[in-house]
Amino acid sequence: MTTDETTQEIALITGASRGIGRSIAAHLAGPGRFVYINYQSNETAAKETLAAVNAAGGDGALLPFDVTDAEAVNAAVKQVIKEKGGVDILVNNAGIKKDMLMVMMKKESWQDVLDTNLTGFYNVTKPVVKKMLSKHKGRIINITSTSGQTGQAGQVNYSASKAGLIGATKALAREIASRNITVNAVAPGFIETEMTEDLSEKQLAQIEQTVPAGRLGKPEEVAATVAFLCTPEAAYITGQVIGINGGIC
Repeated sequence: MTTDETTQEIALITGASRGIGRSIAAHLAGPGRFVYINYQSNETAAKETLAAVNAAGGDGALLPFDVTDAEAVNAAVKQVIKEKGGVDILVNNAGIKKDMLMVMMKKESWQDVLDTNLTGFYNVTKPVVKKMLSKHKGRIINITSTSGQTGQAGQVNYSASKAGLIGATKALAREIASRNITVNAVAPGFIETEMTEDLSEKQLAQIEQTVPAGRLGKPEEVAATVAFLCTPEAAYITGQVIGINGGIC
């Protein structure tokens, strides 16, 4: 594939300024692919992701918007369609946690997590998939979690949002499979990201004891699976949830 704009694959990754999102952006980068790096507020970190994309031999641009703001999302997607003709690969990675026991959880903590992790998927995917349908091609990968598969104490809001995303993945896959569009979910377990950096050695050791593989996963291992789902070899995989969890479930 050449880097000519008429043959470029266009990828959009939400929440791509750091962690798993940044690693996905770098893995998807390469000749013939243009990567839009979405972020909400941390422009400095987003520019570091763009540098990683460039270092991997790819091209890209920053695309700031809040996934919970439907108007801002629609404006951004319209911009992408105007500039590039649409999105070929959408990775819904943006997500937040507000962990707390259910009996102590405020309504705002419940709603904020659902708005970002689940409604954010709706806000971004709907305008993107409309163009995919007209082009009869596309790949959608949703980043969910083992918490959405098994539940996790202290994460009723997060587990609910990720379980909902799994259901949405399976339903949307059935709706659009005939148009050559695949929809899959990747469910990471405990992964080495900024969220684990503040944990003590004792806490990390306790977590590792619960993982059959005996270690935390790496963002690159999640990204490699996402990248595979974007290849021609993965064209018959849709509606699936692929766990990257070291055997935890």
